[in-house]
Amino acid sequence: MADDMGWGDPGFNGNSIVKTPNLDAMANAGMRFTRFYSGAPVCSPTRGSCLTGRHPYRYGIFGANSGHMPKEEITLAEALNTQGYTTGHFGKWHLGTLTTKEKDSNRGGPRGAKHYSPPWENGFDVCFSTEAKVPTWNPMKSSESDKPYGTYYWRQDGTKVTENLEGDDSRVIMDRVVPFILNAVKTNKPFFTVIWFHAPHLPVVTGPKYREMYSQYSEDEQHYYGCITALDEQVGRLRSELRGLGIADNTMLWFCSDNGPEGKDGKSGRSRGSAGPFRGRKRSLLEGGVRVPGLLEWPAQINAGQVTDIPCSTSDYFPTVMDALGFRMEGQPEPTDGVSLLPLIEHKMTERPLPIGFESRKQVSLTGNRYKIYSNDNGKTYMLFDLLDDPGENKDLAAEKPQVLQSMKTVLVKWRKSCKDSLAGTNYS
Repeated sequence: MADDMGWGDPGFNGNSIVKTPNLDAMANAGMRFTRFYSGAPVCSPTRGSCLTGRHPYRYGIFGANSGHMPKEEITLAEALNTQGYTTGHFGKWHLGTLTTKEKDSNRGGPRGAKHYSPPWENGFDVCFSTEAKVPTWNPMKSSESDKPYGTYYWRQDGTKVTENLEGDDSRVIMDRVVPFILNAVKTNKPFFTVIWFHAPHLPVVTGPKYREMYSQYSEDEQHYYGCITALDEQVGRLRSELRGLGIADNTMLWFCSDNGPEGKDGKSGRSRGSAGPFRGRKRSLLEGGVRVPGLLEWPAQINAGQVTDIPCSTSDYFPTVMDALGFRMEGQPEPTDGVSLLPLIEHKMTERPLPIGFESRKQVSLTGNRYKIYSNDNGKTYMLFDLLDDPGENKDLAAEKPQVLQSMKTVLVKWRKSCKDSLAGTNYS
């Protein structure tokens, strides 16, 4: 997963400036989702949805620096541990603090023991993890200087990593991923690997090699475009390693972003991300804030060149993997908000069976196969959009189609109540 990459940033979604040959190759080799949604318009909540299949409002992760992963939630890593999988987390965690010492924490919100919930307490055997953001070049140093940034990579034993932390951050992360996978193959163990890059989240910095690729553009653009190309290079490295080990065919390889692009319009500073043709950006429940790049490569199950327009979400990871393995985790909280995409992969799904609910601050929305309702005043008033005819959300149909609006409002109100019930702990045995 990329961090703050917009729908329109990679080449496979039409970007003609940013060089993403490896992601483009992955798109051509597998399935490209034209309507893939992050669980939320900001970082931490989406990450929670990836691991639990549940909307983060069910367990108190409301924003980028709030709450933490509760012990009662079952993560994919915990579930797969029971099936003999070795599990690894690499990159940005952002689902709780990694230390009880506040001076060593760089989380933007509540810190300390109360919010201590590191990946190694949530099912991950091997970790190379940061609490929150880091610069995308020389991740332990302030942007383009030698001063400490105040961040750390942590191991699963709770100690800080001190070696091999210079240069491109995406490469620094993949340098830990590859040995993890090699060891899993060597010991004949199935593996689950979460790779959460920091790029292209601020502070956006890249090295001379990548800046040179975009020398005709401004300095800020060079850094933004370059750090995405550096990330893309590591995706290519991963794909190559899987093939070299002879395990690519039977490995699910997913790619997405955690939310839409940062910045007001992508035209100033180093926040140069593109939301493509969509309204809204990061922090918005309009399409540009939550419709993100989405890919799945699984050669044994997916023929090359597949494209789907069916809405899919980061919340679908959990039920899809569980369905593929054919088991249900004991004590797994219900309900889940995601759906298994195995029927889609097997060409048996023609539309999404369950709409996708969203809530973030004062915004709420519900996305179905065709229509979407959206409110920015906590559900007092709504707009209605036809996402098939009007993906840019330019025409409000609320007055024209009151029955559609009312039907979707009823579903959304019921879903929001369900989330509140979950938050009260009613889903935990």
